[in-house]
Amino acid sequence: MAGKPFHLAWFLQGSSIAGWGDPFAGNIARDWMSAGAFLDLARAMERACFDYVLIEDSIYVGENWKNSREIFLANGMCAPRQEPSVVATLMAAATTRLGIVPTLSTFAYHPYLTSRIVGSLDQISGGRGGWNMVTGSSDLSAMNFGMDALPEHDARYLMAEEYIQICKGLWGSWEPGAIVADRDSGLLIDHTKVHTIDFKGEYYASRGPLNSGPLPQGRPVIAQAGGSKMGKAFAARHADTIVAAPRGVAAMKKYRDDIRAEMMAAGRDPDDCKVLFLLQPIVTETKAEAAEKIAMRREFSEKNIDRMLARFGWSTNLDLSDCDLDAPIGELTTNGHQSSLAQFLDNSKGKTLRQAIVDHTTKGYCVDVVGTPDTCAGMMAEIMEEIGGDGFLIEQPNVHRKAIASITDGLVPELMHRGLTRKAYAHEQLRDNLLDF
Repeated sequence: MAGKPFHLAWFLQGSSIAGWGDPFAGNIARDWMSAGAFLDLARAMERACFDYVLIEDSIYVGENWKNSREIFLANGMCAPRQEPSVVATLMAAATTRLGIVPTLSTFAYHPYLTSRIVGSLDQISGGRGGWNMVTGSSDLSAMNFGMDALPEHDARYLMAEEYIQICKGLWGSWEPGAIVADRDSGLLIDHTKVHTIDFKGEYYASRGPLNSGPLPQGRPVIAQAGGSKMGKAFAARHADTIVAAPRGVAAMKKYRDDIRAEMMAAGRDPDDCKVLFLLQPIVTETKAEAAEKIAMRREFSEKNIDRMLARFGWSTNLDLSDCDLDAPIGELTTNGHQSSLAQFLDNSKGKTLRQAIVDHTTKGYCVDVVGTPDTCAGMMAEIMEEIGGDGFLIEQPNVHRKAIASITDGLVPELMHRGLTRKAYAHEQLRDNLLDF
């Protein structure tokens, strides 16, 4: 008997070259600039009826390992990365129903520019545009924009509150019906329905109106990863979909229950926001192949501890190169991704740094889903039934066509067969598809 249907989206993390050494990765190291692999991914997501693809981003080259860029560039770790709004535009042109959600950082783009970029994406895609709002996590990225460092974590969310108020104001600066297009009178736009917003806060200001015109969705879908206390509160107030990564089914259920309670406290209907949990499934033809893949992943981590720690440090803004690998983990603090660090420390009690990073990098985010399409689909159904909804945000460590096909042509048909995911889009616009169930 089929359970309640749930949503699927794709978390596009890492550069297109990251998997260049993998079997079946093709010639990605030569042809990555064309974004062809990303467009193939978007088309595959649409065939599988995913709600959206989220294009994760960073705006710096890592060097938080021995104060050097070598390990990051030598291995294609998170570099090179292209401007996500450009890739998003190409993806929108290559699809007709899939939601396209690029990441734009609040410290790197003025709110007027973000409003205009994402608003234009919503227009050209016919109402499929979204925005993954992030406040940044690395001082290196801040330095690329003339800053000495990022503001403190909590201050970034205070700034983000002003930022999003400007964006919402600009998207609403055109009233419904502002574009008249009356051939008889010759009137194109009713100027009384286009307004300034005159926002002046402590951190940001904008006069408005938005010059690019009204949006098909009214405003784009807003995605946010609320992991810290302030991040969760912010997401509860503003997000239409949330990227969540608590470890274990019990923690996933608690996260969803907590965030829904915060939404109700903020006067929102919690069903208006879809919490999607990060998942890195290993889908294979046989159980034996699945076990082999897990063993290979663990062996790779054990042989490449430096790379694993450098990649973890890249996201948490930490350089762990001077730490003793075989000693217990000491006290660590960060102005970067606090929830990522907190989860790592919580799951590493009693372990050495070597043991902790191997375990961390061989587990699949929230829960481990491994096996044949039938096995994986059954596990996902049980997880969603326990949690209560709303779906999964699928990610693969290295993006290439075979990895994508294992999900879209292996796992998803089984999910569809069980009635767990949609077989066709019911609507043309992203928000409507998210709210469909």
